[in-house]
Amino acid sequence: MTTVRRERTDDELRELAEHAGRALEDAPALEVLRWAVDTFGARFCVTSSMEDAVVAHLASRVRPGVDVVFLDTGYHFPETIGTRDAVDAVMDVNVVTLTPRRTVAEQDAEHGPRLHDRDPDLCCALRKVQPLEDGLTEYQAWATGLRRDESPTRANTPVVGWDARRRKVKVSPIARWTQDDVDAYVAEHGVLTNPLLMDGYASVGCAPCTRRVLEGEDARAGRWAGRGKTECGLHG
Repeated sequence: MTTVRRERTDDELRELAEHAGRALEDAPALEVLRWAVDTFGARFCVTSSMEDAVVAHLASRVRPGVDVVFLDTGYHFPETIGTRDAVDAVMDVNVVTLTPRRTVAEQDAEHGPRLHDRDPDLCCALRKVQPLEDGLTEYQAWATGLRRDESPTRANTPVVGWDARRRKVKVSPIARWTQDDVDAYVAEHGVLTNPLLMDGYASVGCAPCTRRVLEGEDARAGRWAGRGKTECGLHG
């Protein structure tokens, strides 16, 4: 007789996340991901901007064939799409590409062209936040590559936390890593990275809203430069 597992309530998921966040604060990234896979199974996925494939690679070591969710906003650099295709081809993962409800042309017709210049918050909401919320519906937990050293806005990122807006458990297994840790992992395992990282870009987003960073700037300084915006809305 097959036992059907009861769906966890939001309160149970939140309590689970808060407990795990405390228990796994000092755990290695693989242990954090192993907890997520053991706890959520197929209801767990990794999200990736294809800046690099570090978290996807880590997760594939714990769960071969893990879903890796990528948001194709319609504004990506060709190098980013190429990185996604390479990850899909050579890594033991299942790349799931999400797209916005409207194409760029349809959005231009409704809101006018270059919405990203006039109202970047709305553009991100339409092309990133909404598609991710649609795409995460079937999952209970999702992993990100957020790191505390990337910017002041990410300094308190929990290793495991509760995403109240989406009512999901949010896992950031490399939250405590530094850029040196990332570089060392990439070198040791030959992990795919976006070629733009070798061309002056420290953080890779949509092409219209991303520039190379200047010496002494933090990794996120090249995103929405001069617009007083530091996050797209996916992470708060």
